[in-house]
Amino acid sequence: MRLTVNGELREVPARTVLDLLQELGLEPKRTVVEKNAVIVDRAAYRDTTLAEGDVLELVGIVGGG
Repeated sequence: MRLTVNGELREVPARTVLDLLQELGLEPKRTVVEKNAVIVDRAAYRDTTLAEGDVLELVGIVGGG
């Protein structure tokens, strides 16, 4: 399926937000996901399905000191 991820069109086999994060090698606990202009609750990553044409913004959280 085709999704737009951070402004880039991608062809992915992912069916859920969690699947997509795993495919991209991103840590779910450290990634904020916006799907079609709505923030997805981390607890819902496993159950939030993706559909052709969805627009996602993924932001990694980085700690430091």
